[in-house]
Amino acid sequence: MEKIVVYDTTLRDGTQGEGISLSVQDKINIAKKLDSLGVDFIEGGWPGSNPKDMDFFKEVQGVSFNHAKITAFGSTRRAGIEAKDDVNLNAFVASGVSYVTIFGKSWDFHVKSALKVSLEENLDMIKSSILYLKSKGIKVFYDAEHFFDGLKNNRDYALLTVKTAAEAGAEALILCDTNGGTLPDEIKDGVVAVIEHTGLDVGIHAHNDSDLAVANSILAVQAGACHVQGTMNGLGERCGNANLCSIIPNLQLKMGYDCLAGDGLKHLTEAARFVSETANLALGNNQAFVGHSAFAHKAGIHVNAVLKDPRTYEHIDPSTVGNVRRVLVSELSGASNLQYKIKELGLDFPDDKNAQQVFIKKIKELEYQGYQFEGAEGSFELLLKKESGVFDSGFRLESFHVSANKRGGQPVVSEASIKISVGEDSYHTAADGNGPVDALDNAIRKALETFYPKLKEMHLVDYKVRVLDGKDATSAKVRVLIESTDGDSSWTTIGVSTDIIEASWYALTDSISYKLMKDAGTKV
Repeated sequence: MEKIVVYDTTLRDGTQGEGISLSVQDKINIAKKLDSLGVDFIEGGWPGSNPKDMDFFKEVQGVSFNHAKITAFGSTRRAGIEAKDDVNLNAFVASGVSYVTIFGKSWDFHVKSALKVSLEENLDMIKSSILYLKSKGIKVFYDAEHFFDGLKNNRDYALLTVKTAAEAGAEALILCDTNGGTLPDEIKDGVVAVIEHTGLDVGIHAHNDSDLAVANSILAVQAGACHVQGTMNGLGERCGNANLCSIIPNLQLKMGYDCLAGDGLKHLTEAARFVSETANLALGNNQAFVGHSAFAHKAGIHVNAVLKDPRTYEHIDPSTVGNVRRVLVSELSGASNLQYKIKELGLDFPDDKNAQQVFIKKIKELEYQGYQFEGAEGSFELLLKKESGVFDSGFRLESFHVSANKRGGQPVVSEASIKISVGEDSYHTAADGNGPVDALDNAIRKALETFYPKLKEMHLVDYKVRVLDGKDATSAKVRVLIESTDGDSSWTTIGVSTDIIEASWYALTDSISYKLMKDAGTKV
């Protein structure tokens, strides 16, 4: 099995994406996760470019890694000075890393217009920088910036730049599609040309501006590249970088290459979601391989076939990348969807086709009203239990009242009062909050925690409101989705009404009932 070097640049190139900012500790945590995943190299940043990266390279020296090597990134020496006097090159040496990646110009247009130096000086900047770093015991990957644009504009010079880097002692030549505009046939041409011209290991660093970064990276490997650079979830500037979460499983599962150490592939989904959470970004549900919906089935015909053999509608076994198969229940559902969910949830639902068809009809009616159970499986499970006759909400609402008051320039003050019953006992209390829904949530908890102290373990993770009938303006029906967790697991519940408070009430009480059901509703 041929080895492909996996080089992750999430901590450097990934952080150049809009809205992404990682602390030093965030970067160290992600580096540890990537090491456990089994990548070969982790690019930590550009030493000397900013205090955060300087701190990272200082702190990471005290961290033990089982497999990955930390690398630094930066440019060749500046024009007009010797390599030994260049601040950036000496920052590499001070960073303590054993590998660095330096980029230089391959496109003669950039040499003349951006660097404003002669073509000969650019070649010496590449050569002298690599020689200097090697004299300090550092191994060098050479990133040929804008290589494919340079190849189209002045083929001979672009090839001369990488040959110069090879002769100076670079470990590998990384061909960069910096502007992300190169087509697959051009990638193949460039990789083959460099291998023939230098005989050195070749890598690919693709950007996604034409939505081809993954395809271009895979084609580069097919053309002979043995080193692939990219980021987790495709994070990066503009349209992002090549997505390692797609490249790795395609290469390893479908093409037989060895990419990740050990059983790292089985932890790919976990790592993708960890990076997304740490960067405070939502992982796309429809992201290939690792997305929440990557192996989700909704159409009844599809589910029926998947129950017989998952290969009918799945290109791989989701467990190979650490993901799971999901069957959704909606207005498109058939009996197969329901039977799968009953089995998945371990519910005792009547094995009666007529009863199941009645339940499916009810689901379709509720979804017509605005419910969407594929995104609220907590409420769906409760609904199944209600239909099975085994549901106990754990409490009963007597009444609630919510008010919001504003005086002059003072902030709005929201308050909720509530009266509930649990068995023969009743409780009447009030609470305030940041808005009426928060006040209502606080009041419910205040009342119920008297009877169910374990509710203190639970808290809201997310609260979403969707207007369903925009043409109806302020009288429109709304859908409220609430995600809750108790630290052990999380669940999502739903409420629909023309009144946002009532819709929130339905979602909140379903969330609490789910927690009580989960804890078997035991009074403490």
